[in-house]
Amino acid sequence: MEVILKEDVNNLGHRGDVVKVADGYGRNYLLPKKLAMEATAANKAVIEQMKASAVRKSAKEKGEAEALVAQLNTLSLVFVRKVGENEHLFGSVTSADIAHELEAKGFNIDRRKVQLEEPLKQVGEFHVPVKLHREVTAHIPVTVKGEEAAAE
Repeated sequence: MEVILKEDVNNLGHRGDVVKVADGYGRNYLLPKKLAMEATAANKAVIEQMKASAVRKSAKEKGEAEALVAQLNTLSLVFVRKVGENEHLFGSVTSADIAHELEAKGFNIDRRKVQLEEPLKQVGEFHVPVKLHREVTAHIPVTVKGEEAAAE
């Protein structure tokens, strides 16, 4: 099945691309979520307008993302968690925790944009990438401290 993407889809394509996908993926995921539309002759005529609009929208989003990166570069997050032997955490610091802390500081960033490969389970300093746009990524310093160290 051929579809025209209305939004960027990871590992598939960008807005305005005509891609060939499995029938089930197109019918059950892309079309109901309004991420794509069927590639009919009439829709292919509309694609040129969509591409021009997508370029303008992408440029605007990239500018906003770059401005947000400048604000995020001045920020650092600190998490205090209980620790056990060998400074191993009870629990972990996840992308949802990082997104929640950013929201508390006034930045509305979706947890799916926090590119944390696996939750942080050690005490230390980490640089966590936050993908704000496909070409713009911020790196936020995250410090995880043990609760005993904070009490002393």
